[in-house]
Amino acid sequence: MAGNTFGSIFKLTTFGESHGPALGGVVDGCPAGIILDEAAIQTELDKRRPGQGGLAVTARNEPDRIRLLSGVFEGRTTGTSIGFAIENTDQRSRDYGDIKDVFRPGHGDMTYEAKYGLRDYRGGGRSSGRETVSRVAGGAVAGAFLEPLGITVRAAAVELGGIAAESLDMGGAEHRQFFAADDNAVLRWQKLVKEVAAQGDTLGGIVEIRAQGVPAGLGEPVFDKLDARLAAALMSVGAVKGVEIGSGFAASRMRGSENNDAMLDTGFASNNAGGILAGISSGQEIVLRAAIKPIPSIALDQHTRDRFGAARTIRVGGRHDICAIPRVVPVLSAMVRLVLADMVLLQRRMGVGT
Repeated sequence: MAGNTFGSIFKLTTFGESHGPALGGVVDGCPAGIILDEAAIQTELDKRRPGQGGLAVTARNEPDRIRLLSGVFEGRTTGTSIGFAIENTDQRSRDYGDIKDVFRPGHGDMTYEAKYGLRDYRGGGRSSGRETVSRVAGGAVAGAFLEPLGITVRAAAVELGGIAAESLDMGGAEHRQFFAADDNAVLRWQKLVKEVAAQGDTLGGIVEIRAQGVPAGLGEPVFDKLDARLAAALMSVGAVKGVEIGSGFAASRMRGSENNDAMLDTGFASNNAGGILAGISSGQEIVLRAAIKPIPSIALDQHTRDRFGAARTIRVGGRHDICAIPRVVPVLSAMVRLVLADMVLLQRRMGVGT
């Protein structure tokens, strides 16, 4: 299947399905000498596990222990391909036997069958959210490369189920349930999640990602604009249905005099551009927001059809999250790190900048 490699110089290729033996990947293009070990990557993977940063709303509990297979020697990258694997240990494929011929609404069942003529019905196979574990591992490698350059990426949930956080504390989000942007949101979100779970339904939300320390000059004119690459990276995550950069859709309701970021002798007066002008980083903080759709697996009756064209009614069983937040938060951070690492190396290849 094509489309399994992301990046132009700093590349991540991933493999694996939700109910296969393992998931994993290969990182190519990472320079030699970067400090890296399994523990550093495991720290990021642990943020994605059930119960990390939020309620344990799925019963599937994978340890997600990473095994580095190549590309690291005595705690440093060697400059060769970095291979890694993460075993699946808590599959229950029997949960999907009753719906192997039925298309679940909101899932990729119908489209995968239309494209390939067959599909792995066990948890969605390659289209499962479990696929993102490899992205987090690859993003951890990218983070190890970016950190010595002073580039950091943080993310926080700023809205869940239509309830918005009242303030933004990116530094504290990592230590809160749901990776919430403020303390006040946590109890309100907990209450909502419990109510919706009891109804058999699911929730969506909004995640904000911010990158600091990004130098001015990253990004390529026209088709490889930095914002275009970042939007594509976030949209490649299955739960994401929309991306904003800077003031985003609010810019459409502004006048030019409001939206333009004035440049003073002390720096920019505002950051409606989200740290990117004409597709190239301005040196300001990069600000992104991703709209997360509700989990499509719901314990309510839905109308659908089977692979033979017959009308069916389905109620999805198995073990599923109520919301992709908080587990999608480290995934989105990882995708931003992958883009920035790639853009830094592209700038170096051109012989300018960082």
